[in-house]
Amino acid sequence: MLRLLSIAVLLFLSQTALATCPPLLNSQFKTLQGEPFDLCQHAGKPILVVNTASKCGFTPQFEKLETLYRKYQDKGLLVVGFPSNDFKQELATNKEIGEFCKLTYLVQFPMMEASSVIGSNANPLFQRLAAASGTAPKWNFYKYLIAPDGKTVTAFASRVAPDDPRIVSAIEGWLKR
Repeated sequence: MLRLLSIAVLLFLSQTALATCPPLLNSQFKTLQGEPFDLCQHAGKPILVVNTASKCGFTPQFEKLETLYRKYQDKGLLVVGFPSNDFKQELATNKEIGEFCKLTYLVQFPMMEASSVIGSNANPLFQRLAAASGTAPKWNFYKYLIAPDGKTVTAFASRVAPDDPRIVSAIEGWLKR
């Protein structure tokens, strides 16, 4: 009897979690270290999603992304990186990418396993981000800022730095709510 009750409670909780997760965030990934990562766990927070590459002219943006993450993570901001070789500027393995990010830029924000971010092979999150914002990444370090409602998405070109006032202002406004 107790086991049936436990199963019923777990089922109810998982259905409740699914019901409160915006469809845009309904994605599970693995980090560069192979750990599971569920975006639904971050519903209700501003999320800055960035496609990254280790050998790009915009790679120094890792430093500003990490600064932004450290400044606002305790207030609710999630910065999450998605390495991609779609533009032929990423290292060969997830291990190499992880070591590069950690050793070169001291990256502590979550970095997912390498995946495609453009076209029909794009991972499901990037397909939904492109649909919601009306634009797919045009190059590495393209940024998507997802509002806490999990529906509103603003895209920022690679040249827009992570500390650009437009990004910071939106994040700060959402964190005050």
